[in-house]
Amino acid sequence: MPVVRSSDAVTHEIHGARFVSYATPGTGSKELCAWRGEIPPETKAPAHTVTREEIFHLLLGELLITLDGHTERISAGDTVIINPGATLAVENPTGHTAISWVTTSIGLEAELADGTRITPPWAN
Repeated sequence: MPVVRSSDAVTHEIHGARFVSYATPGTGSKELCAWRGEIPPETKAPAHTVTREEIFHLLLGELLITLDGHTERISAGDTVIINPGATLAVENPTGHTAISWVTTSIGLEAELADGTRITPPWAN
């Protein structure tokens, strides 16, 4: 039975945010990846288009989520379903770190507005 202890999680940082990876093929997952996102105060991540569905659940704080040009303020306990091909931007306009839990299928890629493709190591 694969158990990933919090001390064994792998941390990645990009665009001012931290991604703490728990479920990946490297930890025993066959289909899904899951990570904790830590979005510091006053952070605005660049818009990106995703290739796989993501389930984004906010555990702590408030965020502005822009999905295909439509912006919503979400609070702790809210979940955003991001479909493949959607363009997503995340902003933390508050003075406190927001914490999220995100799940997707293995193989997620993101494309930035300039055409740059990212294969996040926490999702592969």
